[in-house]
Amino acid sequence: MRIAVLSDIHANLAALEAVRAELADVDETWVLGDIVGYGPEPNEVITALQEMGARSVLGNHDGAAIGGVDPSYFNPDARAAIEWTASAIDDNARSYLATLPEVRRDGDLTAVHGSPRDPIWEYVTSRGIAAANLEHFETRLCLFGHTHLPTVYRVAEGDVEQHLGLPGATVTLTGERAMLNPGSVGQPRDGLPDAAYAVLEWGGETAGSGAMTFHRVRYDIDRTQRLMRERGLPARLVERLRYGR
Repeated sequence: MRIAVLSDIHANLAALEAVRAELADVDETWVLGDIVGYGPEPNEVITALQEMGARSVLGNHDGAAIGGVDPSYFNPDARAAIEWTASAIDDNARSYLATLPEVRRDGDLTAVHGSPRDPIWEYVTSRGIAAANLEHFETRLCLFGHTHLPTVYRVAEGDVEQHLGLPGATVTLTGERAMLNPGSVGQPRDGLPDAAYAVLEWGGETAGSGAMTFHRVRYDIDRTQRLMRERGLPARLVERLRYGR
């Protein structure tokens, strides 16, 4: 099975559509939260995910947009963007976000936004944090987002290895457990502005083994920035798209 793994789209429709154009040969699409927030087209992004049949989980920005997560923890720019988002989302988008689970499990996969032990808020940014989370999910693999950084944490010989998800890199998944982050579709933060996603190949003839391949795709950043300015979103959020930070 080939699974497209997307995260942190952040209402960036141009980035999502560029990714979507490359996904003709996948069996499923999983989305790891923060569908909205920061970006200018929350309703259109949610409609696109519905058309794709995406299997999504709730992110902190998603919850804040519908009043289920306290936005006081956000920095001022993020809070301003989520206040705009909350006023802009339509009934369909609000209903969609309200139905999303914090944790999704299916077969060998668990999906969360932040981490298994704190699905909404925790950032998994080190081998130590990844190791501490292993006891909080029971499946072979855990898909997560939130950091906007493409990464694999893989258990090997009793230790946790970290593998950066460089463009075009493939990380094999055999034997032991792993935590997998595809990076951000709509607001990359690894210094590369191109939209990030990954494709997980899992199961098939060799059950319990597979690989995660990381991809980048260019999108119309100018269009997204123009729409953000038209909607009065914070200038810092607009400019950072150009630098992938």
